[in-house]
Amino acid sequence: MTKPTNETLELLNRHVSVRQYQDTPVSEEQLAAIIEAGQMASTSSNVQAYTVIAVTEPELKKQLAGLAGNQAYVEQCPVFLVWCADLYRLREVTKPYLQDTDTHESSTENFIVATVDVALAAQNAAIAAESLGLGIVYIGGIRNRIAEVSELLGLPELVYPLFGMCLGYPAAATGQRPRLPQPAVLHRNRYNAGILAEQVKSYDEVTSTYLRERTGGQKDTPWSELMAARLAEPIRLHMKDFLDRKGFLRK
Repeated sequence: MTKPTNETLELLNRHVSVRQYQDTPVSEEQLAAIIEAGQMASTSSNVQAYTVIAVTEPELKKQLAGLAGNQAYVEQCPVFLVWCADLYRLREVTKPYLQDTDTHESSTENFIVATVDVALAAQNAAIAAESLGLGIVYIGGIRNRIAEVSELLGLPELVYPLFGMCLGYPAAATGQRPRLPQPAVLHRNRYNAGILAEQVKSYDEVTSTYLRERTGGQKDTPWSELMAARLAEPIRLHMKDFLDRKGFLRK
């Protein structure tokens, strides 16, 4: 079977995370084009429940890098984008029409809508950036100390930072990490639990080889073992309390 190909598919399949950046700035025109592409992503009921904060001030990037786990590339990249789920804007601009009507901006469904909106817009923006010769890496580490990040950026109630995104020209080539075999993620008509063990076993062999080559033989831990360690780690258990304080997940 011959797979179809075109420039868009080739661009998508070349994606890598970039963690070293040149000093070359990202122009305002480039940034505007990237965010415009993000805005054209699908959005539930056209609510567009997200806000992007472009951080370029060196001291502010340094502070965010520290809060994100001392990831140096947050400070090094020319532009650090903080992608926020935002239901505050929706609540505020609809007040004149609602008056005393009960509203549901704090519902779990609206939390999901806003979170998905952010992710869709950000991925559109990431592909747009790569099409311009720029590179990106997502930074989930801003949720490590999410309350401090929120305070630093002045985020109001019903706004939370979902992830950051470093943006700039790559300074070094980056290897591409292998993904799960497609049958492990593409099921036909029903969920097929019976094939998972076999598919992951073959993927474990691929990832062990990848790590061995990448680290010069120092590591060869298979993917499933890495994921087991991750599930056993109590990562960011403060999120539920933080989201509650921000006014989310009330219903």
